[in-house]
Amino acid sequence: MKYDITIIGGGIVGLATGLHLIQQKPTLKIAILEKESKVALHQTGNNSGVIHSGLYYKPGSLKATNCIKGYHQLIKFCEEENIPFEITGKVVVATKQEQVPLLNNLLERGLQNGLVGSRKITLDELKEYEPYVQGVAALHIPQTGIVDYKRVAEAYAEKFEKLGGQIFFQTKVQGLKEINGETIVETSQHNYITKLVINCAGLYSDKIAKLSSKVDLKIIPFRGEYFKLKKEKEYLVKNLIYPVPDPNFPFLGVHFTRMMKGGIEAGPNAVLAFKREGYKRTDVNFAELAETLAWPGFQKVAAKYWKTGLGELYRSFSKAAFTKALQELIPDIQESDLVDGGAGVRAQACDRTGGLIDDFLILEEPYAINVCNAPSPAATSSLSIGETVAGLALNRFK
Repeated sequence: MKYDITIIGGGIVGLATGLHLIQQKPTLKIAILEKESKVALHQTGNNSGVIHSGLYYKPGSLKATNCIKGYHQLIKFCEEENIPFEITGKVVVATKQEQVPLLNNLLERGLQNGLVGSRKITLDELKEYEPYVQGVAALHIPQTGIVDYKRVAEAYAEKFEKLGGQIFFQTKVQGLKEINGETIVETSQHNYITKLVINCAGLYSDKIAKLSSKVDLKIIPFRGEYFKLKKEKEYLVKNLIYPVPDPNFPFLGVHFTRMMKGGIEAGPNAVLAFKREGYKRTDVNFAELAETLAWPGFQKVAAKYWKTGLGELYRSFSKAAFTKALQELIPDIQESDLVDGGAGVRAQACDRTGGLIDDFLILEEPYAINVCNAPSPAATSSLSIGETVAGLALNRFK
């Protein structure tokens, strides 16, 4: 089982990387190893399905450049492959007067990132876009859209295999050994010999990185829980409605999203997951939880954000509290209008000093490229991140 490049992880970023590699250099022998029985079963398949515009990210950051470039690549790919998507636009709403300066900063950032047409709208215009929303000021961002990322990832996989790439399922990586300039990838199925490892393991990317290098960070899993609006209450939301995010916290706050596959999602909150793939409150892995709690960086994050964290946790267990947060945007929403939706887990890298890493993080080692932080907007940015990582990899095969 000998390959030029072995990619660990069959999520949207791993698949996009494989696709770019094989398109640019078809002579390379490339394998993708995925521990599940299908692609895109974790972060990719459980996100909100939003095509992000690039509004929130610091100009010049990897998130900003890759999101905006990836946005255009994703739309082109969906058009070529007949994958349904819709550019819906979204409103960002300040519900309190003290949020208005933050809203203005957000608009400024969006314009710096090239979001032409983004603008402040009057409250009358807000009512035209979203009749049931209440706020003191709002922005309209025309570029935002919706898509089913699981379907996108499946199309990447299909194209990758058609071009000669191989995907091996139920193949969990257990060790990496470097011998004479090559790496032996030890898995639950076979050993694979490869010249280069690309780590796109998402929620386990830090663990995979530590098999080949001294990476001083930890993935902290945050679960985002959603409710859905009852069918008869879907009229309350036309498209996408967002609050003004807390600038100190790397989450966007509870919002409303019309889904490509139908229905309206409300959420998510952001609570510490007690297991890296802990999609339910009852999912606990004591070894993983102990690792998280013992990480000095997490202890600093907990000390800094304990009030916010407690509020999120309370909302996780109290439907009434979750409803109250949603009522800030749409006062007509009642607790009885919400039914349980799904949940996703965000892989958030945290350094030793307590920094929640705010940008994508790609680390190069002699025999490996580690994608160590790729939370939202990684799905929107996937083709651009894939192109970036493929470029770094192909430099080694010149």
